[in-house]
Amino acid sequence: MILFDPAYYWGLLVAMAAMSVPVFVGLQWIRAGYGVMYTPKWGPAISNRIGWMLMELPALLCFIAVWLVALGQGYPAARQPWPIVIGGLFALHYAQRSLVFPLLMRGRSKMPLAIIGMGLLFNSINAYLIAAWLFAIAPIDYYDGWAQCPAFWVGMAIFIAGMSINLHSDNIIRHLRQPGDPRHYIPRGGMFRYVTSANYFGEFAEWVGFAILSWSWAGAVFALWTFANLAPRAAQLHRRYISEFGDEYRQLHRRYIIPFIY
Repeated sequence: MILFDPAYYWGLLVAMAAMSVPVFVGLQWIRAGYGVMYTPKWGPAISNRIGWMLMELPALLCFIAVWLVALGQGYPAARQPWPIVIGGLFALHYAQRSLVFPLLMRGRSKMPLAIIGMGLLFNSINAYLIAAWLFAIAPIDYYDGWAQCPAFWVGMAIFIAGMSINLHSDNIIRHLRQPGDPRHYIPRGGMFRYVTSANYFGEFAEWVGFAILSWSWAGAVFALWTFANLAPRAAQLHRRYISEFGDEYRQLHRRYIIPFIY
């Protein structure tokens, strides 16, 4: 079936990798109007909490659906423990982002339907690419000894560190102000000592780690897309903080998203 046809799969993967370049360039000028940079110019919007669920949950559902199809089609990797363990890390991230993170949100921010639609499309395609790689396409065999592979443990360490940074940074942002307080504050502590968008740095580190531990082109393309999408927004947030706080923020000498580098 076309779902696991190598020519179709590799064509889509290469196209996604190529598209990350214009996305990175375009987002230098286009501000995604959600969160602190919400703007009604993006059109109709709904609750930020519901928007996050609608945008992130398809990744989890699509991933599980592709795995079940591979299982039904008799692909050996769909039954092997290590592809399932690696896939479980992907599912864990999106379970947290779609089912837990929205419930922890404070405030009454909105998310435009246009952004939800674009995010939903990307998440669904990406989930397919990851799941199809792990359970049907991968040219490597995640054999029983995969846990002895150095790449697995290096990648796992980076993935866990990235997820921890992401969750800790989100918690810092969530508690910057009390309910009803409209003021903005500078996030401090954790990796915010080094970058403006510590939460984005954590997410980028997660997917770099995932690419390494899965030793996959699909993971590498996802890490590339994560940077292409989040790095420009981190730069925009950096400029916003400077505009709002001036020298108080400049003196912190933070990078945008990668400590000491970018």
